[in-house]
Amino acid sequence: MKTVLFSLLAIGTLALTSCKENKEQKSTTETSMQHDMSTMSDSAAMGNMAMDAKVTVTTAKKTTADLTELYSHYTHLTFALSGDDDKEAVSAAKGILASFPKINKNGFSAEQKKEYAELESSIKEHAQHIADNAGNIDHQREHLDLMSADFYDLLKDFGTPKPVYKVFCPMYNDNKGAFWLSDSREVKNPYYGKEMLSCGEVQEEIK
Repeated sequence: MKTVLFSLLAIGTLALTSCKENKEQKSTTETSMQHDMSTMSDSAAMGNMAMDAKVTVTTAKKTTADLTELYSHYTHLTFALSGDDDKEAVSAAKGILASFPKINKNGFSAEQKKEYAELESSIKEHAQHIADNAGNIDHQREHLDLMSADFYDLLKDFGTPKPVYKVFCPMYNDNKGAFWLSDSREVKNPYYGKEMLSCGEVQEEIK
């Protein structure tokens, strides 16, 4: 009888010990899993923070001056001349002249103000020639050629509201060539209009 009791006590002790060990093992496993989940959560949070920082930097990258309206009148001018419409070219040139007073130049450095003033003065001069020469589309096109060089410098130095393409016509001005700026890669030549509308090639993309 004693032998049977000792056997039952031994079995009970082993069962309790095993149960305790299982609980301890389970507790250790749960703690380890919680630690791993916490580590993964921290890593994910850091990754999200890094992504947010990257997006913020991209979003914060702005142009020095808002040239959206000014440039829209320039493209209006090129479209008018590509359609051989000298009167519409006059309207576009007047739009260019009216846009300059609206541009906010606050924050420009002294050097930027000087450079901007020179480009503004030159563009205004060419725009005025175009506005004053309805009926003389050849003269308007000559001043578009000169104005386009100024617009190119303006967008390169002060920012562009959208991707802009520099398109080159090799035949204009006695094969000396001339370029214009466009929102599209599609060639619509303002120097020859319908006579040679597709003459030209994209040389550069400005962003």
